[in-house]
Amino acid sequence: MRRHISFERLHNFRDLGGYRTADGGTVRWGTLYRSDSLAKLAAPDAGADLERFRELGVATVIDLRYPWEIAAKGRHPEGEPQTWHNLSIEHRPYDQAEIDPALDPWRYLADRFAEVAADGAAELREALELVAGAEGPLVFHCASGKDRTGLLAALVLALLDVSDEQILADFALTELATERLVADWRAAHPGRELRWPGYGRAPEEIMRLVLADLRAEYGSVDAYVTGHVGLDPAVVTALRARLVEPAGPADVRAVSGK
Repeated sequence: MRRHISFERLHNFRDLGGYRTADGGTVRWGTLYRSDSLAKLAAPDAGADLERFRELGVATVIDLRYPWEIAAKGRHPEGEPQTWHNLSIEHRPYDQAEIDPALDPWRYLADRFAEVAADGAAELREALELVAGAEGPLVFHCASGKDRTGLLAALVLALLDVSDEQILADFALTELATERLVADWRAAHPGRELRWPGYGRAPEEIMRLVLADLRAEYGSVDAYVTGHVGLDPAVVTALRARLVEPAGPADVRAVSGK
């Protein structure tokens, strides 16, 4: 329950804290969040949600959507004190509602992730730099908080030496929001057919393929980030210092097996 922060309008707002790192550390709670679109907080009836959001003390917002999505749907409330950054990491738009139901859906989506990983290097680098250097809690989001948000979350957790098992589990938690995401789509597109039955889904298999693809192409997630993305290794160090609570003596003994 600590991971899922309940809102009326937001369906997929989660704390990335609590995951264990390879050296026995723990990702800090209340420091890094992932979400679906924060534009929902600007709705006239979103007062309670906005108050709940304010209570988190978020200082920085990274919006991963296209500028045209923001123009159509809005952004998080402009009068709020958070520093807002728009970093559109996806460069080849596609319509998930129109994916051919006959395709292998998880392989198809993993291929779209690979496109984002290849095309969005500059934006991903800036996003990781912001996460590493931010003062105060930070949240990043896209539209559903699933794919673009899921890729950035996976990269951050991998750089923190969180295990694949935990990264896959974190990605799959979006499945708890699928029903509400589909309902939102239907409300926004009355009379339109939702052709693809996998809309809003986030099974572990997608992220398993994504991580395997990155390692096959670049050697490792670290090599992808410091090579193709061009992130300074010092930023990775800063990322770990900011987001990981070091292991205590008992944790060290548990990791070492002593």
